[in-house]
Amino acid sequence: MFISFEGTEGVGKSTLIRKLYDHFLAHGQDVVLTREPGGTPLAEQIRALLLSVNHDEQMSHDTELLLMYAARAQHLQQVILPALASGKTVLCDRFADASFAYQCAGRGLSREKLQLLNDNFVSKMPDITFWLDAPIETGMSRARERGALDRFEQEKVTFFEKVRAGYQEIFEKQPERMKRLDATQTPDQVFAQALSYIDIE
Repeated sequence: MFISFEGTEGVGKSTLIRKLYDHFLAHGQDVVLTREPGGTPLAEQIRALLLSVNHDEQMSHDTELLLMYAARAQHLQQVILPALASGKTVLCDRFADASFAYQCAGRGLSREKLQLLNDNFVSKMPDITFWLDAPIETGMSRARERGALDRFEQEKVTFFEKVRAGYQEIFEKQPERMKRLDATQTPDQVFAQALSYIDIE
């Protein structure tokens, strides 16, 4: 099973992923915990480029998109596909839906560009995607509590409202894959809601 986790900043993805990871292990599952951008040494270097606020020049939206897919291509080939082929469950913090939400809905890049990249470089989509949804201000206040904000976290509220709308569009079009979780709940309540969609007995 391939499960991804999506949402805007500070909605509790990391907490839910850890809880599900421990749950799968407790049920004897062989599980891989990974993230995007990142997941391999090379892809993590690309992640550092994407999140850094210390560039001498402004990163163009096209560059951001292409770096995301460079990291994703490496991640798929080196981690996700081999793990699935060997029968493991993969839990991934963000995947291709994030590019639609952030780069298309958020940045305003064309869907045609994204589709071209998906058609050529994304050979496997998640079996289930958990969208942790909460009001933007709720998530951003949590993100600020964690410390220094990265390049994405420093965006304005209006940007994240567009990102949230992007996730809403995917949810409306693919409800069989994407499951909306109410991220204003307690971590245990979010975990219980997620478990209601998974049968690993």
